[in-house]
Amino acid sequence: MSRVFNRFGISGAQFVRAGRCIVGGVNSPVRAFGSVDCGPVFIGRGKGSKIYDIDGNEYIDYVCSWGALILGHSYGPVIKAVQDSADRGTSFGAPTVAETELAEIICDAFASIDKVRLVSSGTEAVMTAIRLARGFTGRDYIVKMAGCYHGHSDSMLVRAGSGSAEFSKPLSPGVVKSLASRTLVVDYNDIDGLVRVFNKHGKKIAGCIIEPVAANMGVVLPKAGYLRKIRSLCSQNKSLLIFDEVITGFRLCYGGAQKIFKIRPDLTCLGKIIGGGLPCAALGGRGDIMDMLSPMGAVYQAGTLSGNPLATAAAVATLRVLKSKNFYDKLEAKSKLLADGLTDAARRNSIPLKINRIGSLLSCFFTKKTVKNFSDAKSADMKIFKAFFAQMLKQGIYIAPSPFEAMFISAAHTKNDVEKTIAKADNSLKALKD
Repeated sequence: MSRVFNRFGISGAQFVRAGRCIVGGVNSPVRAFGSVDCGPVFIGRGKGSKIYDIDGNEYIDYVCSWGALILGHSYGPVIKAVQDSADRGTSFGAPTVAETELAEIICDAFASIDKVRLVSSGTEAVMTAIRLARGFTGRDYIVKMAGCYHGHSDSMLVRAGSGSAEFSKPLSPGVVKSLASRTLVVDYNDIDGLVRVFNKHGKKIAGCIIEPVAANMGVVLPKAGYLRKIRSLCSQNKSLLIFDEVITGFRLCYGGAQKIFKIRPDLTCLGKIIGGGLPCAALGGRGDIMDMLSPMGAVYQAGTLSGNPLATAAAVATLRVLKSKNFYDKLEAKSKLLADGLTDAARRNSIPLKINRIGSLLSCFFTKKTVKNFSDAKSADMKIFKAFFAQMLKQGIYIAPSPFEAMFISAAHTKNDVEKTIAKADNSLKALKD
């Protein structure tokens, strides 16, 4: 069946229908495809490395539910675990053994985590981490990095002022200015700017939150010594270091980015992969900090569906697979093959392309310059990205509809998938020259 875009075909009709009763026709903004100037495709099903839209088109999927599906779509043992759990009941609002089992797996995987609180989304995990950091330290200010996305809670939905290391402003109507002003924003990888902020506000800073590998401005790696300096500044100022590993946790290795970079944060936010495709996230960290949470301590947090049995069943089934021998080595080999192939295709077609990659997480920036922060990412050529996205989609390759999102490789992707993707990318880049 021919591919249909720009709101035509069955997907187009369904998008119009959805717009009558769902805000913008979608339940998360990036799904509207607004950044790429075409209507979204509606997905009917997924299997392995492929997804199939309701118009009958097949795509090799590099979104993978925004990184959650590291094993691919409809992975047998995960589906069975969810089905078996559903047979026993979908929700109880009471303790289950599966919650404990998942928490034990997380604590075993992350040396920095003594205790866990399960929640339902990465935003909720971050929101709880911020509240806990403020409650534990008795301070108000939070430091974050420009371009790092930590969910849509008020304290994090902010942008930098007119220059680096300034008080932030609300990014959205409805975010209270007085709350936003307690979030300090520094450029990612800017050690000098971070030092200035801690020198000026150190006694007021409750915590510093960062994606150890940024993945929401596209993939941007920390420069040598950067994370270690943040750890040092937090320790010196008795501020908490919070790693947002919602994307990188269990993605880069069994133990997350903190294991790779040998940095021990005080708190860690996890999500996506730990839910196995279902809504599940977690906050974990030092026991004395975590015990400040209710019912042990005075910092309140609760959730009716936290530790939901369907989500914990999917999570446990997924994480058991990730611990198997050579799992991440195989992902690394496929990811390197893809990154090298895309780079070669761009070189053959004389199109400037920088690929930032770590493990099975990568981004394509259409630029000649090294991308080391949000400003660099924003300077990449958006026009080329839009055209590339459209060409790839037409040829059955599904990548994120935004230049500031990552590509994810799953265990289900085959060498043939990767080679086919490289060939389609070569075709797409050639078409951009015509």
